[in-house]
Amino acid sequence: MGGLEAGPVNRDGHDHAPWEKRVDALMVLLGRQGILTVDELRRGIEELGADAYDRYSYYERWMASMTNLLLEKRIIEVDELGERMAEIETGRREALP
Repeated sequence: MGGLEAGPVNRDGHDHAPWEKRVDALMVLLGRQGILTVDELRRGIEELGADAYDRYSYYERWMASMTNLLLEKRIIEVDELGERMAEIETGRREALP
């Protein structure tokens, strides 16, 4: 969690997955539009709690924080998010051979 000693940081190169690049780009866009700030992102990550913080990857934490903040600010609604997630899941199932 923020502010706690966690040992050395591995600074080896990491090839980011496409979804991680999209999460990063989304945060840049939300920041440029004045919708979210880095400080809000950090607060949202800290509010996930220790269990989620330990379980989620770096960009999963970002995505969870951004989602919670967009819901908190009423930029998106829970049903809208659920409907879109269902559409994506249906599309994935239909794409399977």
